[in-house]
Amino acid sequence: MLPVAIRDALVAHARAEHPNEACGVIGGTSPAADGGTATRWHPTRNRAASPLRYEIHPDDLLRVMLEIDDAGEVPWGIVHSHVRSPARPSPTDVGLAHYPDSLYLIVSLAVDEADPATGAESVRAWRIVDGSSFEVALEAAPGG
Repeated sequence: MLPVAIRDALVAHARAEHPNEACGVIGGTSPAADGGTATRWHPTRNRAASPLRYEIHPDDLLRVMLEIDDAGEVPWGIVHSHVRSPARPSPTDVGLAHYPDSLYLIVSLAVDEADPATGAESVRAWRIVDGSSFEVALEAAPGG
């Protein structure tokens, strides 16, 4: 489950970092693969500062992972945005996926990917394990 407030915050971060890809980590009660719930959004800097790829800044990654561990949580999701492409993992994204128990959430800022009824950005979740990716339905939850 992804609280609406967290979804809104990661979309806002993606917009704020445009024209570069944004990135961050979501902490949760237990791994997403085990049915855990997202509890906290941790925006990070994109060390690559690129519209084509992301790299969570190592200082931010260390800080966030310590905060998540200190809170008794786990990395529930790894987030980044795609500036002009669909919210699907690229071959680069798949190759750099190092957290098999976490979801990989991608926010697409591409206009043609937005919800036709609401205009909301596309946010999709993926499991990436051993070089393969498959989509996971995101359930919205109140709170955040």
